[in-house]
Amino acid sequence: MAVDLLLGLQWGDEGKGKIVDVLTQNYDIIARFQGGPNAGHTLEFDGIKHVLHTIPSGIFHKGAINIVGNGVVIDPVIFQKELDNLEKFNLDIPSILLISRKAHLILPTHRLLDAASEASKGKAKIGSTLKGIGPTYMDKTGRNGMRIGDLEFSDWKEKYRNLADKHEAMINFYDVDIQYDLKELEEDFFKAVETLKKLTFIDSEEYLFNAQREGKKILAEGAQGSLLDIDFGTYPFVTSSNTTAAGACTGLGVAPNKIGDVKGIFKAYTTRVGSGPFPTELFDEDGAIMAKVGNEFGATTGRARRCGWLDLVALKYAVQINGVTELMMMKGDVLSGFKTLKVCTAYEYKGKTITHFPYNIEEESVTPIYSEMDGWAEDLTKMSSSDQLPETLNKYIDFLEKELEVPIKIVSVGPDRTQTIYR
Repeated sequence: MAVDLLLGLQWGDEGKGKIVDVLTQNYDIIARFQGGPNAGHTLEFDGIKHVLHTIPSGIFHKGAINIVGNGVVIDPVIFQKELDNLEKFNLDIPSILLISRKAHLILPTHRLLDAASEASKGKAKIGSTLKGIGPTYMDKTGRNGMRIGDLEFSDWKEKYRNLADKHEAMINFYDVDIQYDLKELEEDFFKAVETLKKLTFIDSEEYLFNAQREGKKILAEGAQGSLLDIDFGTYPFVTSSNTTAAGACTGLGVAPNKIGDVKGIFKAYTTRVGSGPFPTELFDEDGAIMAKVGNEFGATTGRARRCGWLDLVALKYAVQINGVTELMMMKGDVLSGFKTLKVCTAYEYKGKTITHFPYNIEEESVTPIYSEMDGWAEDLTKMSSSDQLPETLNKYIDFLEKELEVPIKIVSVGPDRTQTIYR
């Protein structure tokens, strides 16, 4: 049985949480494969909004197993808060939430290192969420990290101490004013670790291999977005993991020839949180309307998202490197009321017109070239079937499908799981 993937195709915040929640009824297992609590997946149903950071978005569906894969980095303190928020739903967490022993742990000193590193950059800061993600992945690749499986051994606190002491020396090296009380942070950390140890740890690659042999349907859930990939994103303004399809193989232990459908999610416009280049960013009233109507604030940080027209050059690039087989367009409802819509179909780059995503998309290198089309005034949020969609919206979708050469199977017209139209 193949493993399907669900990925964000822009700079994150595309609405992956909602779509995983919608699709979970078709799957037996939902598995997160990368990232950490810098992700914020928002789900809305029955009048309640839920924000998950590390726990997979299928957690509210009875019968679904949720796995935190080896490619994820886990902050026990944030994880415990997520678990606390789930208590009122009477979920049997130890039986439906499984954690890979090979997933790495975020220590309190990782967060402090993150803050010190970002502060030292001054105006060149990358816009880190300051959750300790980058330093944790650095320890992982530097072969210094602590993993979930270490908690099953009696010497885990000794490993912790050695690594935390090393981090404190590194924090001092940055020579920035970072105020902290490590003992207080450690008290919360050790308490949360004890909660974590009550959960079910697994060798996730073996678990998923057996699940495939048994014919289980598996959906791999990505975090952030393709343009934040450590290799293929807008480096250095990226996250610290592989957010693209290849990351699912390394983040779960799934063989490449076992990947099935690759479902790509994008907004009908473009947003970005934090620093970094953004060719189609708007600084006018149109951008302000998108931000207000779309409630464009980060689910994890609360930071305002930068907004702009849809960038098809970047989106086509994401479709190509991920091998996307079907698309899902989110927040079409936010564009209701715009008389004219713009879509970037090419870049002016170093005096030439190009349609591929270049090495450098900084403002001084790239000028977007737009196509214009009519917008729609109708309120989409009450619509429930594709035959209700305005003609101009269908033309917009048809134009995107022709450019991207991939079908758009779902159009989201609101945050609730019921506001989902299948095409």
